[in-house]
Amino acid sequence: MSDIRKIYYERGTEELRKKNIHAHKLVQLFNNSNIENAKQREDIIKELFGNVGVNPSIEHNFHCDLGNNIHVGDNFYAGYNCTILDMAEVRIGHNCMIGPNVGIYTAGHSIEPKNRNRSGYAIPITIGNDVWIGGSCVILAGVSIGDNSIIAAGSIVTKDVPANTIVAGNPAKIIKNIEINETE
Repeated sequence: MSDIRKIYYERGTEELRKKNIHAHKLVQLFNNSNIENAKQREDIIKELFGNVGVNPSIEHNFHCDLGNNIHVGDNFYAGYNCTILDMAEVRIGHNCMIGPNVGIYTAGHSIEPKNRNRSGYAIPITIGNDVWIGGSCVILAGVSIGDNSIIAAGSIVTKDVPANTIVAGNPAKIIKNIEINETE
């Protein structure tokens, strides 16, 4: 993981505080919105996220840091209790499904104890098209997940996942390649 992609930030700055409060107000509005009012829920997500494709669906109890660093493609689905810490960009492709209790974390902190709580760094995360992330998974900073891949429930993804693979475990390891049938 190269320092080139790292974004450094200071906690407690007025600018970051304002962005965080704005996002938290929208998240609160979303989480308290009428579940039957799909248009209102989609409008809130479009205001919160950086980019949103068509037909987004996010279940109750969603959380994020800033929101504007989250970019999702068409037919995005996130299950209950999804948390995306987006101090850096999180780019998610088309037709992706995220199970319940998933955490996607771009943020990290120094291993040095002095001033650890005052600053941090973030590294972007990229998730390709047609990816399925099972329940209770954690995707860590700097990871890229290739198209068509599956992250098995309960996995902790610490390294890049190639396209067309199934990974599982802590840390997640490749357990199977996915054969793509082009005639379907």
